[in-house]
Amino acid sequence: MKKTLVVLVLVLLGTTAFSQVKSDYDKDTDFSKYKTYSFAGWQKNSDQQLNDFDKERIQSALKSEFDKRGMTLTEGDADAKIALYLVLDKKTSTTAYTDYMGGMGYGPRWGWGMGPGFGAATTTYNESDYTEGTLVVDMYDASDSKLIWQGVMTTIANEKPKKREKSIPKKIKKLMHQFPVPAK
Repeated sequence: MKKTLVVLVLVLLGTTAFSQVKSDYDKDTDFSKYKTYSFAGWQKNSDQQLNDFDKERIQSALKSEFDKRGMTLTEGDADAKIALYLVLDKKTSTTAYTDYMGGMGYGPRWGWGMGPGFGAATTTYNESDYTEGTLVVDMYDASDSKLIWQGVMTTIANEKPKKREKSIPKKIKKLMHQFPVPAK
């Protein structure tokens, strides 16, 4: 069971078919004053759903995006702290296809006269299971622990590591596009 969960989590940020990004920030905050940041870690042990490769991919992609905004990652005291949180949801998608046959011949209509004949319809239902992942990136002012920015990305997980390797940085870039300081 744990191995299956790990595989599903590994695919969190791997597909480009669906990705929704939301962002919010404190409008009174001067983001230009934040020059350094540190990772405050994964909240509520949500990183246990990821392997070390994907954790590194996410943090490296975030580092790259913060670098583009003039911020430097530091291990010690920093101006801001970045907290990460991951939620996974198993979902089922249902699609239906109806194939209609016949119905345009001559035959009885309500028991008398000429009119459309009888037809038949067949509806086929398909279900597919998938995992939807949500990554939350919170940025706090280190001096007072006040939340100053939050980015939320929801996406369908991908099981292929090579695809995740390429898609994680793209998705993090999309998420950071909504950060109050634009990339240089």
